[in-house]
Amino acid sequence: MRDRLPATAYHRGVTQVTDQRATAPFGAVPARSSPAPLRPIPDFGPTDTLRGWLVTAFLTAIAAVTRFTLLDYPTDARTPVFDEKHYAPQAWQMLTGGWVEDNPGYGLVVHPPIGKQLIALGEYLFGYSGAGWRFSAALAGTILVLLVIRIARRLARSTLIGAIAGILLIADGLTFVSSRIGMLDIFLALFVTAAFGCVIVDRDRMRAAMARVDAEGRIGQTPWGPRLGVRWWRFGAGVLLGLACGTKWSGAYFAVAFLLLSLLFDWSARRAYGVRRPWAGIVVRDAIPALYGLIAIPMAIYLGSYWAWYTSETGIDRYAVGNQVGRGGLFHLVPDALRSLWYYHGEALKFHEGLTNSAGNHHPWESKPWTWPMGLRPMLYYYADGGVTGCGQSTCVKAVMLIGTPAIWWVALPALAWMLWRTIVRRDWRYGAVLVAYGAGILPWFLTLDRQMYYFYAVPLAPFLALGVALVLGDVLGPARRAGVPRSPTGTFVPVAPNERYTLGLVAVCLYLGLVIANFVWLWPILTALPISPASWHDHLWLPSWR
Repeated sequence: MRDRLPATAYHRGVTQVTDQRATAPFGAVPARSSPAPLRPIPDFGPTDTLRGWLVTAFLTAIAAVTRFTLLDYPTDARTPVFDEKHYAPQAWQMLTGGWVEDNPGYGLVVHPPIGKQLIALGEYLFGYSGAGWRFSAALAGTILVLLVIRIARRLARSTLIGAIAGILLIADGLTFVSSRIGMLDIFLALFVTAAFGCVIVDRDRMRAAMARVDAEGRIGQTPWGPRLGVRWWRFGAGVLLGLACGTKWSGAYFAVAFLLLSLLFDWSARRAYGVRRPWAGIVVRDAIPALYGLIAIPMAIYLGSYWAWYTSETGIDRYAVGNQVGRGGLFHLVPDALRSLWYYHGEALKFHEGLTNSAGNHHPWESKPWTWPMGLRPMLYYYADGGVTGCGQSTCVKAVMLIGTPAIWWVALPALAWMLWRTIVRRDWRYGAVLVAYGAGILPWFLTLDRQMYYFYAVPLAPFLALGVALVLGDVLGPARRAGVPRSPTGTFVPVAPNERYTLGLVAVCLYLGLVIANFVWLWPILTALPISPASWHDHLWLPSWR
């Protein structure tokens, strides 16, 4: 499959440019030029650096204002709300007790430590308060907007498309609420999105290296193509994936997906630059470094995230060997700390496996993954209707609902269909890459449908939905100018004014973004627990499944 940029991404190098028709005898067949192998146009990233960073800084500042304003509101009588009740106390225990936590309510810690360590950093700065246990989440949500802008800009080679993606994520209720509550999902979304960005940059850097080798005439020296040296961006992706796994185990799905994506990028680049055996090339040149960078490094980072548990005396199951587990057996040569960690993970896995509907576990706000793409079953994090004032009526309510902005999420299915068509029919690598990441966030959950699931599991989908919708809007915009018309035999082109097609596309995109922002503003009261009347509360619940 040829790896494509937008329509003009490939050209043919011509080995002979002389047109002999003017000098050939009448009736004779002129000699024809012969096209050289296809080569990608040397396009390795956007070039408007200053404008790109100015737009990024402006939109990131807007994201910061929305995420940090009244961050310590609401609380449950100055205590955490919803599942903050697990993570905020555990983070505080880490901060005050040697970075090791327990979970007295369950007798087991069921998530890795990195997300809770990040929450603890906010508590270190601002104490055990709403601002403290939410600060790191708000910072992560702000950085996530920055990353999405930069990634979309690189994918589309357009600062405008990057800005559109940033606006979509700023106005998404799911990531907005997740950035203002002390839970783990926003950290997972941050790490996997950053890892995705590293894989995309690695693709561009690798292609630039391939172009240099091709220009030097060294592509054909071996049937497998050249070695490309240490690929630091892929190494960085591995570190970030390790942090993702150290936040939630579902980060492992992204590690596998990004490994496959990176190898497909490698194969496509070797094929595009004329390597004789591209499949063999990725086996010989790329497979082992990719496994090292995207599997071994994440595993090492993940195991290292338990550093405090290794050195503790009171960590849960720290001394399982000799107590719950015998010292002999097949794995007696494995260090006791690693064997105890394996046992601890087994117990945590049993906990997760036991959270099934068939075992009688039900929650009024649980949802299944087929509802996530359109946000059909949101999550109520906080609700109060007693003693609430400030809405101008005798009875007021306030609530925080985790809900994706419908103007964004309700276009998910047609957007995904367009992305799939562009990937399969037009072989557009940008859409394919986003689909791989989106699929890693949702498809594995279909394998365990009996398990209790919630809409906040969809938080890692949001940045990739924003990227995909932004690319679709780029197609709606179309090219800003006509290709031009040749004015001389040399093929010089004369640019013309923006055409009607682009103008209509620009109007449509602006109207859509206006609708997204208006929808976000409408939802603001139930995203931030502003006092509203009961009638207004019911007006915000558009679907029966939202109640």
